[in-house]
Amino acid sequence: MANTNCSSESSPQNANGHVFTKKTFHKPTYCHHCTDMLWGLIQQGYICEACNFVVHDRCLKTVVSPCSSIAASIIKNPVAHCWSEQVHHKRKFCNVCRKRLEDSLSLHCEICEYFVHAECQDFATADCKQNATYLPGVSLVDVRHLHHWREGNLPSNAKCALCKKTCWSAECLAGMRCEWCGMTCHALCHRNVPPDCNFGVLQPIYLPPHAVSIPRTEVPMEAIIGVQVRRKETLSRFVLGSTLAFRILARSISEEFSSGDTRYREEDSAGGPISGGNSSGGSGGSGSGGSSSSASQKMVKEKDEKDEEVIKVYDGNNSMRRRLFRVISVSRSASCAQVLAAALRAFHLLRDPSHFFMTDAYATDEVELCDPHPVQALHRKEGKRPAVFLRGRDREEGEVRIYPGRLQDVQQQWCTVKINCDTTVAELTKMAMDAFGLGDANSEDFRMSEVLLDRGVSERVLDEDQRPWLILRQLGKDSIRQMELMRFYLQLRQDPHGPNLALFVGNLPPNLSQRNYENVLTDFLGKENKFNSIGPIYYEYGSMVITYEDANKAVRALYILRESVFEDKHLLVMLLPNIEPSMVPAGVTPLLVFVNVKSGGCQGLELITSFRKLLNPYQVFDLDNGGPLPGLYVFRHIKDYRILVCGGDGTIGWVLQCLDNVGQDSQCSSPACAIVPLGTGNDLARVLRWGPGLAGGEDPMNLLRDVIDAEEIRLDRWTVVFHPEDKADDSKLQQIANSTAAAAKVSQTPFTLSQRFLTAGSTSEDNTQIFVMNNYFGIGIDADLCLDFHNAREENPNKFNSRLHNKGVYVKMGLRKMVGRKMCKELHKEIRLEVDGKLVELPQVEGIIILNILSWGSGANPWGPEKEDQFSKPNHWDGMLEVVGVTGVVHLGQIQSGFRSALRIAQGGHIKIHLHSDIPVQVDGEPWIQSPGDVVVLKSALKATMLKKTKGKIKRRNTEPSMLVSAPYTVHKPGASPVQASPHATGGTLSQATLFEDDSSLNNTNF
Repeated sequence: MANTNCSSESSPQNANGHVFTKKTFHKPTYCHHCTDMLWGLIQQGYICEACNFVVHDRCLKTVVSPCSSIAASIIKNPVAHCWSEQVHHKRKFCNVCRKRLEDSLSLHCEICEYFVHAECQDFATADCKQNATYLPGVSLVDVRHLHHWREGNLPSNAKCALCKKTCWSAECLAGMRCEWCGMTCHALCHRNVPPDCNFGVLQPIYLPPHAVSIPRTEVPMEAIIGVQVRRKETLSRFVLGSTLAFRILARSISEEFSSGDTRYREEDSAGGPISGGNSSGGSGGSGSGGSSSSASQKMVKEKDEKDEEVIKVYDGNNSMRRRLFRVISVSRSASCAQVLAAALRAFHLLRDPSHFFMTDAYATDEVELCDPHPVQALHRKEGKRPAVFLRGRDREEGEVRIYPGRLQDVQQQWCTVKINCDTTVAELTKMAMDAFGLGDANSEDFRMSEVLLDRGVSERVLDEDQRPWLILRQLGKDSIRQMELMRFYLQLRQDPHGPNLALFVGNLPPNLSQRNYENVLTDFLGKENKFNSIGPIYYEYGSMVITYEDANKAVRALYILRESVFEDKHLLVMLLPNIEPSMVPAGVTPLLVFVNVKSGGCQGLELITSFRKLLNPYQVFDLDNGGPLPGLYVFRHIKDYRILVCGGDGTIGWVLQCLDNVGQDSQCSSPACAIVPLGTGNDLARVLRWGPGLAGGEDPMNLLRDVIDAEEIRLDRWTVVFHPEDKADDSKLQQIANSTAAAAKVSQTPFTLSQRFLTAGSTSEDNTQIFVMNNYFGIGIDADLCLDFHNAREENPNKFNSRLHNKGVYVKMGLRKMVGRKMCKELHKEIRLEVDGKLVELPQVEGIIILNILSWGSGANPWGPEKEDQFSKPNHWDGMLEVVGVTGVVHLGQIQSGFRSALRIAQGGHIKIHLHSDIPVQVDGEPWIQSPGDVVVLKSALKATMLKKTKGKIKRRNTEPSMLVSAPYTVHKPGASPVQASPHATGGTLSQATLFEDDSSLNNTNF
């Protein structure tokens, strides 16, 4: 009944799919193979009728780049691209039609270097990087990671890894680059490169794909990694049951987070623009252009003048219903064969034309077009161009390709099976197993899936009694191109990644009990979609992780919760990947990247896109999409990793605070943190040599190299306790420390942690507040200015997106303080200062700053240069704080300008301040008005390991990235182990006692 023919991976020289014709070029044109110019007056070279590949006569036999018309068919495991919004790209070429992108809107993949015109998106090859390839049962020594080659759009300094010559071109799409390691080479040279890839210079921090797993679901990658693009429609069609409805449903899931439908939509007027129209002449015109509406309108006029007809081509009934079409232009006297050939080229179909025919789309009866004058015989509607249907001929039998996907012990790329209308899916499964050498296995352990590669990748599991040939024929009536892009996959019935699937849920009210959180989620999901387990719960953030054992139920829950609103806030839901720590090679310390896209103007968005391309996108997290908690949860089982925080000082404090909360539940409780400064002040980044801020134009590759070379260093952290005067009690703090943990366990409601601070106690009788300080603590005029700036930014947050503008606002507010009422005048009379138990007499000041690092106010050093006095040389790991005073706004300006230093007052490890009146205060840039009472600053048990940029590093150019071989990487261990925090067992909530380093510090605190 069946005739099978197995095929190994075909050679590009024999199956590159191009259809070359001689052509005369009327402007300078370059060979896409060797990048040299085509010389001559007429017929200088060849061009592919489908993909516009231009080549010399001498290079014709050595072309290795596959044509876009067959590129999809040679992919074994397709991966959909994560498309950006439509923008204008400069100095880039389309990977489909190979033309420049400058003249029209285009898109790029957020994960790899794939660029397309908006009009060419339908023909993009689904060959993005496979970022999660973990397979249970495969050991680390058996894993082979291969290069992932991408053609064209190379850096301007790219050189070939083999011949050492320049391999980039500014004139055409040429050259090859590995998406993993960045190796670049000529198209012909890349055939001689060893196939194994080692991730290049980023190997020490790369999260290898074979250590990451994602359960089989229909959720697109952009929904998992949090790519922020427009949502086109909501998902509310899970109840659809028919075959066609299920297929539409699967495609809708994949497309929900896409950038919108960019197919070509019909205009009512024949003289109006034909959106995205592709012109394909009857005698070998271009196959896919990137023309805009104005260009299409111009093309229509030119064709009218040349006695040519512009025809709209629909490839099926669905295309007609959705008014999506392609455009061809042919001579009005063209034969039926010429029109058919042009239509096939417009849809990148290079199969035997005898399998297809055309009909008049506007005719009453659908009759096949025939000679002698098919174009002139077309019906025309008033105000519309003529249109035709491209149809496939019904056959009773044929051949289909079966792909093994990621089945182990199967080496073939595919097998070809001959079937007919009576063949069932069960029979097809058995035939495919025999062809792949799996005949001895139990067929009940396998399933057959239908995978569609149109505008992404969508999958549908077939029932055993369905007939695949009838499915193909019906799909051909709906869309010929979809039929060509549909393939069958033989898969294991049970997901090899396991059934457990974790969802991160956020934006719920903080500090509810576990039962309340469960009730809220169950009300949204219903009992039929309820999760199997919940935890950990991050009470203070209103976030948690829920786990499912049924992938289909988890997907339904994902989309239900995405559309749910609680207390006027949309819930935040993410599907989390899983990392297998045993598959991380020795000597590799994966880098967890957090990017605050709201910092530094557009720099955050640019950085996150670059890091997703340079690294595994599953190790790069957008802080605007759930904060640091999802990333820390995903990396919880890795024993040794590093963190890169891209943002300002507030962002760094946010990440360190989350580390304090989840550290006890993680294998690595204190990962070293590096910084890419994107904020306004960036004082901690300055101290650690990461610079005052990105100026623009920095190479992200160099930033990652700096992280690899950075050295680990300790950062002291301090606990700042505020206790109001009316509740002062000498033993109060000791009671809080001893009772908080027990009270939290009983009530399951830990004390409040709101962004940057903890409020001790859960009753209104206790107003003690506790902060964790990383940089500095200010009282008086400094905090007053910070408070005014904070209030202005809260009123108009959109205006404060520029570092220069923010500093200008500070200056303007300072000038107002000079002439206005002085709230902090004679501050020295309003406070009492004790350092290490000794009363310190204050000079006449308007502000006091307590420093942990020697950088304040965007790089100023209030402590001043080193000099001989009673104080020791300060640093940020000596367990000491520096206390300085400022006399007024003018003094602050002089410190900022570097003309003066602040007044050195004291130095010590335990500071107590009594406030006699309401005074502005600020901790690490978070300001407020503090009522009278006591303030105590003491050493915290919460340590931080930071990464300090290596001193005197030479600024390197990113030349020949493929030629740089990574040296053996040594993980630097800190000299002393940190004192561990004690988070709550289920949620990682800090008990108040852990904010103090030891009992002696606590006992020395008296109110």
